[in-house]
Amino acid sequence: MNRLESAYKAGQSIWYDHISASLLNSGRLAELTAQGIRGVTSNPSIFRDAIVGSSDYDERIADLARQKLGDQEILEALEVEDVTAACDVLLPVWEASGGTDGFVSLEVSPNLAYSADETVRQATDLWRRIGRPNGMIKVPATPAGCEAIQTLTAEGVNVNVTLIFSPRQYRAVAESFLRGLEARLKAEKSLAGVASVASVFVSRLDTAAAKPMADAGLESEPGQVGVDNARLVYQDFIRIFSGARWNRLAQSGASVQRPLWASTSVKRGDWPDCLYVDSLIGPHTVNTVPPKTLDAFLDHGAVRDSVTSDVPLARSRMAQLAACGIDVERLAEDLLAKGVEQFVTAADQLLLGVKQKRAALGF
Repeated sequence: MNRLESAYKAGQSIWYDHISASLLNSGRLAELTAQGIRGVTSNPSIFRDAIVGSSDYDERIADLARQKLGDQEILEALEVEDVTAACDVLLPVWEASGGTDGFVSLEVSPNLAYSADETVRQATDLWRRIGRPNGMIKVPATPAGCEAIQTLTAEGVNVNVTLIFSPRQYRAVAESFLRGLEARLKAEKSLAGVASVASVFVSRLDTAAAKPMADAGLESEPGQVGVDNARLVYQDFIRIFSGARWNRLAQSGASVQRPLWASTSVKRGDWPDCLYVDSLIGPHTVNTVPPKTLDAFLDHGAVRDSVTSDVPLARSRMAQLAACGIDVERLAEDLLAKGVEQFVTAADQLLLGVKQKRAALGF
């Protein structure tokens, strides 16, 4: 049993935070799936690196340009093709898990992060075009995103909610998911097969908290703020997905919205490279890891039920931050806004790259 399989036995599914034509065409994704990878996530930065950073897509760009498609249409076609192909590779995982795993995520344009209606429109279109039960559409955790999540869930669209940085943001996301399920139930539609994950970003919070903690004279252990914060989110998950309200939905076939730990690569070389995987393993969780983190975890990761460890200590340390004037919720709001901005930049660079490639190919 390798570490991916051991983590799954402990309740955590490891997903792969990477997609590209070479990953698919080489058979590497199929190999990773055989090893125990149980899903794939993508974002504008990942697609930028894949499409702009290689010649793998040039022939397809030329084919689409010959069909008189515009730059945005070409880009969406490339993304949908990759995600659909990855869905097909992971479909056996989805089937064997009873619709719990095997998902592949495609993000709506970050330029729509503050428009609920436009997010719903594009998300519904992408969902239709992917046309796979194990597709999943990524929507940011902005207020408009939360409004869209409720609508999309009610319509039966699988949603990966991205850019969550705090318990308060997480609770708003979970509430949107529950309301969507309740609306769907009221409309007498099946809740079975409607899947969602709530992607909580971990390492970015540590990075954001480093300077204010240093200014306050606070010392911390490696990954302390990010891990403590994620563990408190998990406590909210346990509370929200239990009790009378949830039981009514579960009895009608609903599945929990699993916490997904994202941004789990370590940004400091003096910290353990599996820190954000080893520290957050537990039932009903997902961790999406980039290639280097996956390699490290397979080599020397430590598998144990760790997400519920030291919760009282996590609460006291987070309270200490507040007592020193460090507002984690304010940091989280800033990180959400910056996260949207970063994805907008990556998306703009990606679209420009497609335009330049099309021109270089003579179209």
